[in-house]
Amino acid sequence: MIPPRRDAGQAFPIYLTVVAGLLFLALAYLAVGQASVNRSSAQTAADSAALAAAQNERDQLTAQWVTDLLDPTKWQDIFDGKATFTQDPCQRARELATQNDAALNNCFPPGLLKYQVDVQTNKTVGHSVVPGTEDVKSKAHAIAEIEPLCTFKLPGGGATGGTLPQLTCKDKVWDLKPGDLSALPKPNDLFDVHLAD
Repeated sequence: MIPPRRDAGQAFPIYLTVVAGLLFLALAYLAVGQASVNRSSAQTAADSAALAAAQNERDQLTAQWVTDLLDPTKWQDIFDGKATFTQDPCQRARELATQNDAALNNCFPPGLLKYQVDVQTNKTVGHSVVPGTEDVKSKAHAIAEIEPLCTFKLPGGGATGGTLPQLTCKDKVWDLKPGDLSALPKPNDLFDVHLAD
């Protein structure tokens, strides 16, 4: 009499192979997720740093505008970003990168009224099933722009005769009077700061 065949022992190695394969896939997806999170952190740090530099320049431009308020012939240069800065806006970018656990590798104005930054995360992707990730740090860059929001018109010849021009900032009109400077536009009234597309 022939004994009955038993296939149970043959299925077990196949089961182990399938489980090991699924486990490897799960670990690989985890590594991709770790890298994605690190890359996202780098981009957040870069965006924050670029915006911080641009906002710092915006604030300095506003301060310069207030200083030269009684000389409207200087206004246009200020709105065009042609001013002397007392602080380096990139220092503020460095502070924001540090707060986001990243290092500022580069910061510079690629043109008037904009800043570009390059950052690198302090943390690595970490150990994973993908070899070499334990030393990989994510990098990112961002550009922030400063957009002037105001227009004005000087009288013919440029001389104002003690009267300040009407300043139109988006939908708001400012009638500035030399003797009453208590209600001046704020930095965000004069300039908009945003990330470049």
